Amino acid sequence: MNLSVPSVSWSRVERTIACLFLLAVSANCRADAPNILIILADDLGYGDLSCYGATDLQTPNIDQLIGDGMRFDEFYANCPVCSPTRAALLSGRYQDMVGVPGVIRTHPENSWGYLTPGAHLLPEALSVRGYDSAIVGKWHLGLEAPNRPLDRGFNHFHGFLGDMMDDYYNHRRHDINYMRLGNEEIDPEGHATDLFSDWACDYLRKQAKKDRNPFFLYLAYNAPHTPIQPPDEWLAKVLEREQGIDEKRARLVALIEHMDDGIGRVLTCLAENGQADNTIVVFTSDNGGHLHAGANNGPLRDGKQSVYEGGIKVCAGIRWPEKIPAGSRTSLRALSMDVYPTVCEAAGVRLAHRIDGQSFLPTLMGQEQPPLRDLWFWRRREGGNAYGGKTIEAVRRGDWKLLQNSPFGPLELYNLADDPLEEHNLAQTQPKEFNELAAALRAEIQRYGTVPWQKP
Repeated sequence: MNLSVPSVSWSRVERTIACLFLLAVSANCRADAPNILIILADDLGYGDLSCYGATDLQTPNIDQLIGDGMRFDEFYANCPVCSPTRAALLSGRYQDMVGVPGVIRTHPENSWGYLTPGAHLLPEALSVRGYDSAIVGKWHLGLEAPNRPLDRGFNHFHGFLGDMMDDYYNHRRHDINYMRLGNEEIDPEGHATDLFSDWACDYLRKQAKKDRNPFFLYLAYNAPHTPIQPPDEWLAKVLEREQGIDEKRARLVALIEHMDDGIGRVLTCLAENGQADNTIVVFTSDNGGHLHAGANNGPLRDGKQSVYEGGIKVCAGIRWPEKIPAGSRTSLRALSMDVYPTVCEAAGVRLAHRIDGQSFLPTLMGQEQPPLRDLWFWRRREGGNAYGGKTIEAVRRGDWKLLQNSPFGPLELYNLADDPLEEHNLAQTQPKEFNELAAALRAEIQRYGTVPWQKP
């Protein structure tokens, strides 16, 4: 807000009154704006929370968070892998429209995205309302300038620049240390989940001591991504409690429970700082669970990397005390990118640039809301012999879903109302739906072609 007083012939008293008025208006704007905390898990399966039906794990803190607000039954990640969903979440756009159709990696020959300079990320949008924006944890949208967090609108970064960690304790990827405080390399000791939880609490405490300015904290865990490496004491607790559990599954359960404990500590910090009542807390995952790691995606087909439902449908819940009714639940369908306009609307931010996301704030407020869009798209680009640098896609309209889960395989058509497990391919028997969805998908692919996804 511009607090300057126009140059007119006012008395000193009049100028003083005008300045005080403008300062009061600015302070009220900041006071009305809620804090925003987005917690993103990495590879959490749709069935890997106890509140989503898991019987062999305990996630009391996430369960409580979701129970205190609204649970989503039809929430979808923008992509079945990491970087694209994160790009969509932070830009409010389909990931291809910001140059990130695939995973950004260390080596250029195996990296499939480059965040476009023109992408308006969430901290930039929130800055007009005076938000201080921080990311703690996994970034995964660029390893060097100009695509590091502080280059892209965040005021504070304490976390990991890269994709997966090869070890949760030494925090390396390809023997490279990607841990940073700001842009400076650091080498902390401890399990990454504990570090991220502690650093999030550090940030919240510092914000509590500052003058009243709203904050946006993006807390992005590496857990429960591979390697499945829980602390020994957490694994021992699961093995003792869940008699006969498969050890691979036990390790994943322990890693999820350990993350849940960290999230509980962060939520406790919010409460102790007096920040909880005016903070929107969003919890979700970047994609479905990794089946080879022992994930449970509930009653869904397949998992991470796939555009079948198990790869893209994720757990999600949002809490905002006194605004979102506790214990509420919705079947409204939403995508990761829809979080962007939703929190912006809640913060009183009017967007002046184009996005693809749609706000679901009315639903959070208990109001009826029509579907956010008619057509829903998912896409992933990948290398290796299984993909060859090509893409897999899906498009949905109503209950009809058309997908190509391999770039070398045929298009498949399913009716999710009749066939939620995607077992009966109707591509040969429903030509009208097939052709209409195929045409819509081709048009979307052409739109994506306007944005480069490699480093210039």
